[in-house]
Amino acid sequence: MVICFHSCDSVAFSTSSLQHERSLSRWRRWRCLTSAPHLLSGRQPRRVCQIKNSNGYPLNAASLQDGLAENFSAEASVEKRSKDGPKQNESTVSITVVGASGDLARKKIFPALFALFYEDCLPKHFTVFGYARSKLTDEELRNMISKTLTCRIDKRENCNDKMEQFLQRCFYQSGQYGSEENFVELDQKLRENEAGKLPNRLFYLSIPPNIFIDVVRCASHHASSPTGWTRVIVEKPFGRDSESSAELTRRLKQYLTEDQIFRIDHYLGKELVENLSVLRFSNLVFEPLWSRKYIRNVQLIFSEDFGTEGRGGYFDNYGIIRDIMQNHLLQILALFAMETPVSLDAEDIRNEKVKVLRSMRTLKLDDVVVGQYKGHTKGGKSYPAYTDDQTVPKGSLTPTFAAAAVFIDNARWDDVPFLMKAGKALNTRRAEIRVQFRHVPGNLYKRNFGTDLDKATNELVIRVQPDEAIYLKINNKIPGLSMRLDRSNLNLLYAARYLREIPDAYERLLLDAIEGERRLFIRSDELDAAWALFTPVLKELEDKRISPELYPYGSRGPVGAHYLAAKYNVRWGDLSSENS
Repeated sequence: MVICFHSCDSVAFSTSSLQHERSLSRWRRWRCLTSAPHLLSGRQPRRVCQIKNSNGYPLNAASLQDGLAENFSAEASVEKRSKDGPKQNESTVSITVVGASGDLARKKIFPALFALFYEDCLPKHFTVFGYARSKLTDEELRNMISKTLTCRIDKRENCNDKMEQFLQRCFYQSGQYGSEENFVELDQKLRENEAGKLPNRLFYLSIPPNIFIDVVRCASHHASSPTGWTRVIVEKPFGRDSESSAELTRRLKQYLTEDQIFRIDHYLGKELVENLSVLRFSNLVFEPLWSRKYIRNVQLIFSEDFGTEGRGGYFDNYGIIRDIMQNHLLQILALFAMETPVSLDAEDIRNEKVKVLRSMRTLKLDDVVVGQYKGHTKGGKSYPAYTDDQTVPKGSLTPTFAAAAVFIDNARWDDVPFLMKAGKALNTRRAEIRVQFRHVPGNLYKRNFGTDLDKATNELVIRVQPDEAIYLKINNKIPGLSMRLDRSNLNLLYAARYLREIPDAYERLLLDAIEGERRLFIRSDELDAAWALFTPVLKELEDKRISPELYPYGSRGPVGAHYLAAKYNVRWGDLSSENS
């Protein structure tokens, strides 16, 4: 039997029915992430997030037997009797984490799956399989991942019991990533746990990109679902430039359809990034201001207060531009700047993001600053340089810091500078969007601010991490008989407003992948447009072997970033004394 992937666009669904199903899916997801009343009341758990199988969506996999393709509509798939006899009136989801022994799987993916299980967000019938080259038993896998599982800080009821229940659904299969025989063995184990139910399968590729294709080929030929859906989550990096990214996409599509590929960027699952469109499109006070007429510049800032710490071998092959700017920051920029989509449907949103990316002006080397951290001693403690990392080649020119000024050549954003900045070993850890508005024309109170009108400029700050918050800087009169002005914050601090722990980004994205919701995943044409912006400047940096500007570990970064901002009459908002 040969198993292939294909999209069943011919499955008969009316437009209204499909929209209804997608609305239900979004409602269930919202309920799941925002409420779990049994955890607070002490009552018996009540399922608030009943996950459907793919019946609300066209199926993505079919079985070809004796040369005849059988397509199953939603109802037909559920009602079909298998050749083994039992009626398939229930579905199950098998989640296979490929690369299960790696750091990402242990620290992020398994804990996120457990958090979804704890919140009653996973389907009634599910199993989790770990697949890697390491020789482990089921019990050894369970013992390994149990060390990273935690319950919500504000919800501890039956924590140990829930952990044990989750671990009993976790299994392990050892195998080589390119071995078809090993994937046949995996398929047999999956079938044992799926017996009598409509099988749906999700593969999470927590592995280096150079073995993506081997795994996808083996899974497509020997471990895809014969009747339900099969989906694959692909971790970044998605290539190193336009050419390698296009080649990766081409090879993936030899075995998968675009609808089956879920390119994950975990920053799109962050709570404040998810809230970005809500803030803009559901608040009348913001939407009229969201244009070149009122916004002077937009800053997207990412900083870490630590270096590579032994992971330089991976990082040196990509650098900060590929690792952070081309994906995380550019995706946030596209969400920020896009026009109002026709609906909340995934394709409508992604269409608008692509329009933004395709409207961006070609990035020139003059609008880019790169840096690399050097050793530094502070308070009697020594901090290593990037090239002191034993996994980094001596004399490496890979940037650990980059700043860039980009522009969107459309009617809404013409000539508004979007400044992006990302770096390691800086003085703070943060990720935020800063929107600086224009000066008030003919400001009556400008004498109170002196010659520095920037002090009187309104600024909207969306802090993605840490200490999630949204605040607006406004000018305010200090109480008293004199006319003294102060700059104050209208502050929404999430920790103070919402008395619950914010879900990890991987929880939201894994739940979306199970439900078939693609809104927060990257489409292939988005990826092409993103690489088209950065590939020319990356090639020029590497061909000319441009040396990065050195900056001390724990500093604010290279001085060149300040000159770049000043070139467009901008001051970095995170460097002022009022950036709290």
